[in-house]
Amino acid sequence: MDLPLSGRLMRNIPELKYVNADNVARYRVIMRYFYEEYKRLRYWMKPEEVYEGVMRWGVLPDYTLDQCMADLDQLEEWGNLASRHDAGRASTLEEYMRKKLQYLLKPYSIEIERLLESLEKVTGYGGSLEPTLFDSIAEKLFAIRRMDWETEPGSALELWTSLYDAFKRLHENAADYIASMQTAKAEEMMVTESFLIYKDRLTHYLQNFVQALQRSAYKIEGNLEQIPANLRDLFLDRVADEELSKPRLEDLPDKETMIAELRHGWSNLERWFRGDGNAPSELALLERATKDTIARIVRSVIRLQERKRSGISRKKELEYLAGWFARMERLEDAHVLAGLVFGLFRTRHLQGEDLRSTDRADQSMWDEAPTTRALRSRSRKRIGRQETEPVPEHAERKKREREAYLRRQAEERAAMQELVRRGKLTVSELGVVPSAVRMRLLQWIGRCNTAPRHSFMTPEGVVIAMTNPRTERRTVLRSEDGDLELPDYEFVFSMGDAVRMAAAAAEGGRNE
Repeated sequence: MDLPLSGRLMRNIPELKYVNADNVARYRVIMRYFYEEYKRLRYWMKPEEVYEGVMRWGVLPDYTLDQCMADLDQLEEWGNLASRHDAGRASTLEEYMRKKLQYLLKPYSIEIERLLESLEKVTGYGGSLEPTLFDSIAEKLFAIRRMDWETEPGSALELWTSLYDAFKRLHENAADYIASMQTAKAEEMMVTESFLIYKDRLTHYLQNFVQALQRSAYKIEGNLEQIPANLRDLFLDRVADEELSKPRLEDLPDKETMIAELRHGWSNLERWFRGDGNAPSELALLERATKDTIARIVRSVIRLQERKRSGISRKKELEYLAGWFARMERLEDAHVLAGLVFGLFRTRHLQGEDLRSTDRADQSMWDEAPTTRALRSRSRKRIGRQETEPVPEHAERKKREREAYLRRQAEERAAMQELVRRGKLTVSELGVVPSAVRMRLLQWIGRCNTAPRHSFMTPEGVVIAMTNPRTERRTVLRSEDGDLELPDYEFVFSMGDAVRMAAAAAEGGRNE
């Protein structure tokens, strides 16, 4: 649920005026001096101290103390500084005659300067892919599930802080890193040969992140599913109590407001990993974006390699051939070489349907199965006059293919009906299976693992549900083309509601 808009969001922010004011250099220097002293735990400062500190930087050569005091008053008017009367003893006559004030940097201004300091260091998107954050989030969620409510005070707040900080780091750093791969600079680098030096390390980096994502995502999703609403509310209530128990002099929001903010943060966490309704989760989008980046890198490398292979210099070839002719001692050998080099006929390009075994972009043509075509002589003496051949009729071939397709469909329906009748299937119960069955089983596992409820419906109307997606039991699936070790998943088969209603209607019609 979204939080309601607060009044702070809608208000004007005069504290930002000094960033774009006429005397921006003077205001920026003063505010930065206050911020640097704040980090050194110095808070209240006199105008003379501010002026001396600013002048030590040497960026305002004609600056005066009167100008500094006027600037301090203006910053106080904008809400950047707070002032109080200085009750200390004056050291000079001028100081005694002047209005004695001390100035303090206010919280809004601290955050503004902190932001500006960060912006000054920005050179690009930055970011990183940290696979360990997935394990950290999963561990924190598991700790919430197993939390001992008799533990010492502060444990819930510490657990929530570490959990949400890891979640924010994961989201922000990953988003920034993937965005950096979409910039014009990245595109320019991917078309240069220097990119070949980085491609292996970059691809390995992205693949490790995807593997960690796929390995830990189900743990996180499972932990979120197994934290009921009452346990979540109890945990967040304790977090709010521990936060409010800290002794503070400033005003804090009431407990209801704080719990609403905590629930909003929990909803963000849950929506990021599990999705919201029919919308895909941010985790799935991150996985897709990372895989797309890997595919872009592979395509760029392929283009670079093809460009290097196609970079043939005809000049160098002719120079090499001339040297070959020069080393010939007999004229007859030169004639033979000339016949081999220049006695080639014009190349004939054969066109037709090439049946590829894969759609991979990085698959070499030398790894493809050869295509055989019968060639006829083009000599008029041999072929003579021939009649125009009619367009071949493929009705028989189409009939055979249709019959084979219908036969496979019937076998598929029969297999599904048998599974529905059986009701349940465990991988360890299978013996040696054909490779087609192994492929079908892996498809079921993949679809169940990515589905919100670990189930899906086949085109035949059969609902396939995986009852133990996070099982630790292992087994070996034996097939005709090898053995595969995998978790001992259990599947439950049932007819969908629409199919069940249609079958009941058909049965009722037959009874009538």
